[in-house]
Amino acid sequence: MIKVLFVCVHNSARSQMAETFLNDFGKEFFIAESAGIEKGVLNPYVVKVMDEIGYDISKNKTDSAFDFYKEGRRYTFVIKVCDEINGQRCPVFPNALKDFYWNISDPSACKGDEEQILENTREIRDQIKQKVLSFIEEYKGYALKRTKDQL
Repeated sequence: MIKVLFVCVHNSARSQMAETFLNDFGKEFFIAESAGIEKGVLNPYVVKVMDEIGYDISKNKTDSAFDFYKEGRRYTFVIKVCDEINGQRCPVFPNALKDFYWNISDPSACKGDEEQILENTREIRDQIKQKVLSFIEEYKGYALKRTKDQL
């Protein structure tokens, strides 16, 4: 199994969705975790739009990337899901075989009434889902090879 860490600012939205999708769709090849620069509070709109498609993340906890580093956790891949184009800082997690950067808008920055915020959050959710599915397609061969090498 290939360990993947998704990182963002507060571990309250994007990284939580990406972790959930990879642990579901890629469970034969990958184990995903998520963390942020600092612990935040789960975004209620993200909880709602994930529930709409059958994922209850309401009990997920938020984690700190620095705490994971201090514990000595190691990952093959680290995927940053911050919106650096709009100035968000994204944590660095050393010692990964490969880092990826997926520029994804922050659901907490969505504006408008509740329905507009939910619609924007759904779009972000669907974008993350597609990126995770593409990642699985691209790297499942690598995961299979690593699994065979370990046997």
